[in-house]
Amino acid sequence: MTMAQPLDHLTPQDYLDWERQQETRHEYVNGEIHAMTGASRRHNLICVNIAASLHAQMRGRPCEVYSNDMRVKVSETGMYTYPDIVVACGEPSFEDAHIDTLLDPVLIVEVLSESTEGYDRGAKFMHYRNLASLRDYLLVAQDSNRIEHYGRQDGNRWLLTEYNSLDARVVPTGIDGVLLLSDVYERVEFGADHKQAGD
Repeated sequence: MTMAQPLDHLTPQDYLDWERQQETRHEYVNGEIHAMTGASRRHNLICVNIAASLHAQMRGRPCEVYSNDMRVKVSETGMYTYPDIVVACGEPSFEDAHIDTLLDPVLIVEVLSESTEGYDRGAKFMHYRNLASLRDYLLVAQDSNRIEHYGRQDGNRWLLTEYNSLDARVVPTGIDGVLLLSDVYERVEFGADHKQAGD
């Protein structure tokens, strides 16, 4: 997803009241509202593939998979955002009775795009690291077979593991599940300019 120019400065409650009446999604960061724009075909295919794989694996388990429209609040910094994929386990916590703002994700997935990659790697991840519940953060490329897995270690230390082979298996530490790159990139075509990592 890409972000448009910030709109009016609002309080968090003003933002929530306003956002719940909108047909499109908006992030709230540092007092500013940012409109979320549409995503590419590859982005959508990757998101659906990940959500489908995780959903199938979480059947009968105490975890829920949300895609695109579940708002997440980072209470420590005040950011409201819409990750591409979110997993919550146990009894999820929500901000209020609307049950549309998750407070305790264990896994967050962002599919990278040219316009948001720097933000997803940098400032956004800095916000996400404040979520005490978060165990895993996955950054998924849409221009090559590549997933970067940040797994929380002791305290606030994060271990990066990178995967770029279609037979690779990503094993998040916070859920009892596995993501196969072959599943993530099923039906995803990169075009003539695509070059595999390591080629």
